[in-house]
Amino acid sequence: MSGTLYVTGTPIGNLEDITLRQQRILGEVDFIAAEDTRVTRGLLTHLGLNTPLVSCHEHSDMRSIEHIADRIAAGENCAVVTDAGMPCISDPGEVLVRICRERGIKVESVPGPSAVVTALSVSGGSTDVFSFYAFLPADKKPRAAALQALSYEHRTCVLYEAPHRLCRTIDDLAAALGTERVCSFCRELTKLHEEVLRMTLGEAQAYYAEHAPRGEFVLVLDGAPEEKEVLTLEDAVSVAQAYIAQGMSGSAAAKLAAKETGVPKQEIYRALHE
Repeated sequence: MSGTLYVTGTPIGNLEDITLRQQRILGEVDFIAAEDTRVTRGLLTHLGLNTPLVSCHEHSDMRSIEHIADRIAAGENCAVVTDAGMPCISDPGEVLVRICRERGIKVESVPGPSAVVTALSVSGGSTDVFSFYAFLPADKKPRAAALQALSYEHRTCVLYEAPHRLCRTIDDLAAALGTERVCSFCRELTKLHEEVLRMTLGEAQAYYAEHAPRGEFVLVLDGAPEEKEVLTLEDAVSVAQAYIAQGMSGSAAAKLAAKETGVPKQEIYRALHE
């Protein structure tokens, strides 16, 4: 009988955010597949655990990942973790999960903090719908394509960025989206120096030119403003005429048409009688 792969969240900063279930699973599994074994070993030491670790990172070849799946298929239980937060979200663990799913191996979630939703919750921006872009591509052409997509995106967008690349990213965003687009800059989430600054991209250019970025950043970027359709008096009259055709009085039709189109009621009413 095969074992289970536990997709296990870990704290994104504050180690007090570890859950009782996460701690139990990390201590009970036969081994842990970690993005960086040194980081995970530090967490295990803090928890008083000594579970064996294997590497599962972006440079792992398929043979190594298949070997992890082989061990689980043979009956061992494994927890896959990232350096911080939920694994398999912009993380190499997704390949291991896919292989296990394809083999019919049980995959179970042991959820924990996520920098994406944590930043959204404190950003002050719209959270009804959002898109996650992770890190912008470094290469010129893919980066330009991503920036163009962001310029048309009406949903809130969440991006990751390292401190040494933040200023370049702000400049690129300002050039593509305009300096008036608003963004929340969330850094060191859950840590001692957590900070959330909400400002325009133009303001951010000036601010970070004076204040060197420190810590890992999550950017919560407001979506592009919805362009409202500009309706003419002729359009408004057509709307009013449609209401009149349904048996409505001219005054009532003009009032409703004004509400829908933004054209003043008096102008619509006058045009109807002309």
